[in-house]
Amino acid sequence: MSIFAFLFPRFTIMNMCPLEAKLAIRNTFPASRRAFLGRASIGLGSLALSSMLRAEPAKSTLPKWDGVVKPLHLPAKAKRVIFLYMAGGPSQFETFDYKPGLARLDGKPMPASVTANQPIAQLQGQKLQCMRPLFPFKKWGKSGQEISTLFPWTGEMADDICIVRSMHTDQINHDPAHTVMNTGTSISGRPSMGSWITYGIGNECEDLPGFIVMVSTNKGRSPQPVHMRQWHNGFLPSRFQGVEFKSHGDPVMYLSNPSGVNGNRQRDVVDAVQSLNRLGDLAADDPDAATKIANYELAFRMQMSVPKLTDFRDEPESVLQLYGTRGVDGTFAGNCLLARRLAERGVRFIQLYHRDWDHHNDIAKFLPSCANEVDKPAYALITDLKRRGMLDETLILWSGEFGRTPMVQGNKGGPGRDHHMRSFSMWMAGGGIKGGLTHGATDEIGYHAVEKSVHVNDLHATMLHLLGIDHERLTYRFQGRYFRLTDISGHVVREVLA
Repeated sequence: MSIFAFLFPRFTIMNMCPLEAKLAIRNTFPASRRAFLGRASIGLGSLALSSMLRAEPAKSTLPKWDGVVKPLHLPAKAKRVIFLYMAGGPSQFETFDYKPGLARLDGKPMPASVTANQPIAQLQGQKLQCMRPLFPFKKWGKSGQEISTLFPWTGEMADDICIVRSMHTDQINHDPAHTVMNTGTSISGRPSMGSWITYGIGNECEDLPGFIVMVSTNKGRSPQPVHMRQWHNGFLPSRFQGVEFKSHGDPVMYLSNPSGVNGNRQRDVVDAVQSLNRLGDLAADDPDAATKIANYELAFRMQMSVPKLTDFRDEPESVLQLYGTRGVDGTFAGNCLLARRLAERGVRFIQLYHRDWDHHNDIAKFLPSCANEVDKPAYALITDLKRRGMLDETLILWSGEFGRTPMVQGNKGGPGRDHHMRSFSMWMAGGGIKGGLTHGATDEIGYHAVEKSVHVNDLHATMLHLLGIDHERLTYRFQGRYFRLTDISGHVVREVLA
């Protein structure tokens, strides 16, 4: 089975004779006035269909999508986004938010004034005790940014990154918090940020999707489940949905042709199906016909481009050693190198999930392995982009969906930390971001974001701003209302802009 048969199983009529195909279309598409008029001359329609099926293959059926924001609302500082997504919620106290005050309270009760009437995920009704940061911090670079010693390679690029310590979100459990981070709201079914961006400013690459997702196959104890709806197009046309590249085998299911089918034969099949799609549009005025035609064309081009994309033999040995990978192996390192190759080809939004940051217990054991898996690859990605002159036009984001509590949780094994939505840390780098900056702050024990707080909607507004989009003007009318990625809020965080 080819990728086309997998994506579009209804169109098996490509092997029929013209008259059979016409009858199949007649039974496939719903009746309409246009359809009735077409059926009044079925003999002529059969001749037309036969002519179309025997015509020269079409080189392109639809123009490349250039976006609805034309011209851009603002001068763009970045052309693309690579989001390094740490699913599960990294602890800010062991990564990027140095809290000596919390160390002084280690083992003591949390102040009731801090936690009163606050949402808590799994510590309801339990004795709340403070837990010190478990790993030392160090000042790195000329900027002196304080970063945990678990992240020495991130420390090496301290002058290139902006650390935001004052992030906060709306949801305290994983799936709704993922939904907020990806779509700007906890209401399921809205378009993801990658879909909004490709809808808004299009895709520079003609033979790959504009929004690609990769999920690492790390060996952690509890990989955080991430559902496909986190990169869904929602109510936007389906051509803007994120496409997941698999970690092993063909990056896209059914990418390879079956035995005995070559590229020319596949092109014939695509042209035949595209002709039927166009007839279907004429017969029933199908609003999805353009999307189907575009998807067929993209699928065919991907069969040609993806094998070259995932063949790392053209990479210098020095680059492979920098990332610590030999090929598309499912690791975060391999995905980072693939992300750079996607960025070179013009893919607009690339999202890499690492899924083992949910440390309710044994955080001292499991956090170092997570840090080791992502630290050097992230450094390699930024270093590689900088060497190629691409960092200034690529926005890099490193974040989870929320943070962890300053209180200890130890229901199994060694101590850990619970979910926390009131404050967490992330970093940004690249296109339009001021490097060597620490933005915002939390209170003495890291519970609340108290200085220059940044909501997820603010992060989205800033990301769109750097891409040349006014977040209040990128909208889509659905069910009688104009929607946007930042919903009804969001402000550009101008202090972090270069």
